[in-house]
Amino acid sequence: MPASQPRSRARDRNNVLNRAEFLSLNQPLKGNQESRSSGRKQSGQAGAAGAQSTNPKERRQSQQLPEEDCMQLNPSFKGIAFNSLLAIDICMSKRLGVCANRASSWGGARSMINLLGITGHGIPWIAGTLICLVKSSTLAGQEVLMNLLLALLLDIMIVAGLQKLAKRKGPYDINPGLLDYLTMDTYAFPAGHASRVAMLSKFFLNHLVLAIPLRILLVLWALCVGLSRVMIGRHHITDVLSGFVFGYLQFRLVELIWMSSNTCQMLISIW
Repeated sequence: MPASQPRSRARDRNNVLNRAEFLSLNQPLKGNQESRSSGRKQSGQAGAAGAQSTNPKERRQSQQLPEEDCMQLNPSFKGIAFNSLLAIDICMSKRLGVCANRASSWGGARSMINLLGITGHGIPWIAGTLICLVKSSTLAGQEVLMNLLLALLLDIMIVAGLQKLAKRKGPYDINPGLLDYLTMDTYAFPAGHASRVAMLSKFFLNHLVLAIPLRILLVLWALCVGLSRVMIGRHHITDVLSGFVFGYLQFRLVELIWMSSNTCQMLISIW
């Protein structure tokens, strides 16, 4: 028996699996898993202790982060299409803003373009309608002028309300003029001049007897006024297009609430 013990010890020393680099192969998996689970538990407890040690105000702020701060890794197709169209609109509007300032390529024509824009402003049209209403002596003329005055006032109020809701800035940092402040036309969307000229051109085409050349000139005038607002850098292309749409809708609204001749005469007598 004593001789067998040294032999077994020598056999264990010569065994390759008893070396240090192979000891892990002889260990049972259960002990290894227990050591790993205990390590995870210790790390979890340490993390929980660290989270408890943090300030509760910081935890509330981290939980109340706005959605804008989160990265959208999977944006929707509608979002991509909308952002692409918006980028194209801004790029094209800046390219067409050739009269945005004196240093622009068409800076010398800025005064003429501004004069074209004044022809579509609300204040001259309201003042001209009131003068024609005072000088008019026919019932039919007074009826048309009173409804035209109503359409102009509705246009100013509707456009001012929509601009206050949208609060979109123009492609260039251009301060509105005095007439723009009077009509509350201080933002870009929708374009007030575009809605007004679209409403006026449709109103005149429906209620005035005009020759074909005059009708064509009336439509061209409306288009040129809308284009002039983009050329001076005051509005985007989509602002002008949406202004045309709102102008047509305003005309349809005036047609629905058209005041009769008796109503117009009553309002004129009160005035």
